[in-house]
Amino acid sequence: MHDYLLLKTVHILSSTLLFGTGLGTAFHGWMANRSGVLAARRVVNRNVELADWLFTTPAVIVQPVTGVWLANLAGYPLTTPWLMASIVLYIVVGACWLPVVAIQIRMRRIAEATPDGAELPRHYHCLARWWFALGWPAFIGVIIIFWLMVAKPELAL
Repeated sequence: MHDYLLLKTVHILSSTLLFGTGLGTAFHGWMANRSGVLAARRVVNRNVELADWLFTTPAVIVQPVTGVWLANLAGYPLTTPWLMASIVLYIVVGACWLPVVAIQIRMRRIAEATPDGAELPRHYHCLARWWFALGWPAFIGVIIIFWLMVAKPELAL
């Protein structure tokens, strides 16, 4: 039981880190882009990318490892409907997050290459819109995963 509770704590903390970092970086990235200030965009894009490497990436790895381990310890087959739904949503969230990481890197490079006083190219703004748009399904998906983990509803799949 002690191992289960320790593992569950790690799982909850990593999910909190994943959600919190995502929400925090999304807010700062969105606000920096709305500001129109090139220097702000440079700093925030660099920090958003760094936060993804330092916090999001490890949490993305820890989540499925601890999740499968917890399911096994608790006696839930991975074919349990609410667990299967969670896994599918986690894959959907990841399918949104991976392009966002690539987009963030491109946005940072464009902002850093743009001379002071110059306007960012149209491509930067297009990337920023995609970055924002892909964040919504990921954000909603994580909230639904939280609900599934807590409620463990009887789903008919």
